Amino acid sequence: MFVSRYRSSLIIIFALVIIYYFIPINGRLLWQPDETRYAEISREMLATGQWAVPHFLDIRYFEKPVMGYWINSIGQWLFGESHFAVRFGAIASTLLTTFLCAYFAWTLWRNRLIAYLTAVIHLSLFLVYGVGTYAVLDPIVSLWLVGAMVSFWFAHNAPCRRDKLFYYVCLGVCCGLGVMTKGFIALALPVVSIMPWLFITSRRREIIVYSFISMISCLLTLLPWSLIIARQEPDFWNYFFWVEHIQRFAQSNAQHNAPFWYYLPWLIAGSLPWLGLVPGALYQGWQDRQKTGGYLLAWALMPLLFFSLANGKLLTYILPCFAPLSLLIARYLYDSLEKKCSILRINAWINLIFASIMIIAIIIVSPWGPLNKPLWLLSEPSKPLLAMLAFAFWWLCAYLALNITQCYWQLIASCLIGIALTFGSVIPTKILLTKSPEFFLKPHLITLRTSQFVLSNDVGMAAGIAWQLQRSDVMMLNNHGELSYGLNYADAQHKYVSLAQFPEWLTQHRQTGTISLFLKLENTKTLPALPPADRYVQQGKVILIQYFPQ
Repeated sequence: MFVSRYRSSLIIIFALVIIYYFIPINGRLLWQPDETRYAEISREMLATGQWAVPHFLDIRYFEKPVMGYWINSIGQWLFGESHFAVRFGAIASTLLTTFLCAYFAWTLWRNRLIAYLTAVIHLSLFLVYGVGTYAVLDPIVSLWLVGAMVSFWFAHNAPCRRDKLFYYVCLGVCCGLGVMTKGFIALALPVVSIMPWLFITSRRREIIVYSFISMISCLLTLLPWSLIIARQEPDFWNYFFWVEHIQRFAQSNAQHNAPFWYYLPWLIAGSLPWLGLVPGALYQGWQDRQKTGGYLLAWALMPLLFFSLANGKLLTYILPCFAPLSLLIARYLYDSLEKKCSILRINAWINLIFASIMIIAIIIVSPWGPLNKPLWLLSEPSKPLLAMLAFAFWWLCAYLALNITQCYWQLIASCLIGIALTFGSVIPTKILLTKSPEFFLKPHLITLRTSQFVLSNDVGMAAGIAWQLQRSDVMMLNNHGELSYGLNYADAQHKYVSLAQFPEWLTQHRQTGTISLFLKLENTKTLPALPPADRYVQQGKVILIQYFPQ
């Protein structure tokens, strides 16, 4: 009964792509620091034509290589100054990853419905959707890692030497593109994912021998840009290797330090609305561990273990784990639909309970709840109402899935529709002020555009100003942030002004035009000691201070 419906599955997939990944994207303001940072770096590449060395606010920025910026620049080149353009790289990469996963499912099981289920599940996994519509590099590097893992499987099972060589070359190219996107982690993840498979397969020697083909193709992929940046910026590789890899992942003072179990709750939440199927999918993979199940399990769990052992952790790091997880869930869901297993009802109940908890939580933190300091202000009553409606739609989809089994997976995949369509409209003002610089900037764009100098004490907000105003000369006030390394160069030191230096600097530059300070108060509401200003505007923890020419 379910197999006969596969033609309508294409329509469902197309509708999910439009509703989740296209319609609401422009309605969400850019989030700082990540989205504003990557938007501005890519904009500067387009504006200056400097494609080899990344610059951020006209300052050398060596935290990541260039491939992700190139892809993001394509989005801004095609779609102009829009939020969709900034997020184009993440969205396109997520959609291509989904297609690749679905094609891989077809080659593994020769079943169209399983392939379609793989696409639907991957598109609607909570973490995949959240990161896949957010302008970071992780969806791009996840695409290369999926390409690498699929290429290795095809190479391992290729019927002739020519095909085997081709897929090993593809494996190396994908790893090389991954390194050019986010660094050497793109080499480590395929290796740790494939290692368990070496113990299962009887063709270990063949894999080791052919792996040299992948190493050569990876090196050739990296070589042109590597030589160019080594010639233009000799210190790039030294900084990128020791600071961005060794320090971030291994040292005790690593950036974003977190405990070993950090990813477990995110894995659980990120698997919604398919969470109830995950244990069964993993167990089914274990039962099939001598074949495809073992490969998919290693692919899903080994990167999770790798990142859990690292000292530096970020939520987005585990995104590559969800591609093989979607394949495992799709196979298990197909079997459960055929057998009408009770796990389908359990998964629907999990979604019902989750939506109910979220509705109650929204009421508690709303202006009508018991909290003294609610999340939303009394002046924005529509936002909590919209948030409740979004999760009410989630609840409705789960409830209908309990009773209309013939549309089970279509209904579960639709749970996120309410959140997707309303997310940009329900964010509290107090959060928008500190996390979305555009929100505060819009009423002041004219005066900021005419300012001779613009300074900020927050890198993410400085990036938002630069992208919004289309100018990269924004300066840092009393805070180096992630620009510390680039500001050490002699030609960039004028981009930083300390509080002690500011009065004298102001005296020297005030006659040339208006000077605007865009400040963010962190742990204290006390404004730093500054000379008296001509204009002062404050909303929450965000302040605009202007000095007019005298």
